[in-house]
Amino acid sequence: MNKKTKLYLIVPIILIVAAFMALKIKPKTKSSELLKEISPTLGSIQTIISTTGTVLPKNRLEAKPPVNGRIESILVKEGENVKTGQILAWMSSTERAALLDAARGESEEKSKYWQEVYKPIALIAPIDGEVIVATTLTGQTVTTGDAVIVLSDHLIVRAQVDETDIGKIKLGQNAIVSLDAYPDTKIKATVEHIYYESKTVNNVTIYEVDLMPQEESPLFRSGMNTSVDFIEQSKENTLLLPLEAVHREKDENFVLIKQNGDKEPVKRSVKLGISDDKNVEIVSGLDMNDKILIKSAKYVLPKSNNVGTNPFMPAHRR
Repeated sequence: MNKKTKLYLIVPIILIVAAFMALKIKPKTKSSELLKEISPTLGSIQTIISTTGTVLPKNRLEAKPPVNGRIESILVKEGENVKTGQILAWMSSTERAALLDAARGESEEKSKYWQEVYKPIALIAPIDGEVIVATTLTGQTVTTGDAVIVLSDHLIVRAQVDETDIGKIKLGQNAIVSLDAYPDTKIKATVEHIYYESKTVNNVTIYEVDLMPQEESPLFRSGMNTSVDFIEQSKENTLLLPLEAVHREKDENFVLIKQNGDKEPVKRSVKLGISDDKNVEIVSGLDMNDKILIKSAKYVLPKSNNVGTNPFMPAHRR
């Protein structure tokens, strides 16, 4: 028998063995339908528009020196609330700083004299607000372009809303804000301003929306990232069903009702309201006493004696 003939004989044998092993190893599963019985519940439901945002000052004001010079003392610290007209810092002009340095080199008495004669310049708070930046040090040289102290009147949340959703956002609309740094804390806020000019972020057109917290939160820090849920619609004490209990066929929504004496469930049309990711509002067609059936598939795992075996291994007798 030549090599070519042997090859023709071996290939069919290999194919037969492979097919036999595939049939033996393939698990056999059985599926059957399970019917779970539930009733409608009363509860609250709301539809939301989710996006992200950033905590920012509503009005950010930088206190800059009127002349070039040197900071003599800083009287406030970050996080401190200040009032309009309050002195934030004292500074010397370049000329006063040079004169005082020269006087200190001569005598203490002369230094005190010039400090009384040549008064320092006060930096005054122009608004009521909170100090959010106070990093300038005493003795530091500054120019008229340097921000010695930065104030903020209110911290707000500026959200980025996709252009497809901006039509659903209204002034005065409620929203829930959660800080990435404190995800378990929910802060109520209200839409205060919707910007008219769009921006492009990552090739997506968005509109910025300012949210004012309903109560001041000590957790807010400028620059924090947030998650924002705008409440589009909200219903209280309404009839609810899980989404899986409602079926749709030919533009009609229906549920499967269990009726006494009937083995098979009966279809009943229902009118739906708003829905979230779990439940749907039932406007009409059901009441609290109805029994709704939910179909689900039940899968049975293959038995141990269906596990495939290797045909080349010797069989074990029992």
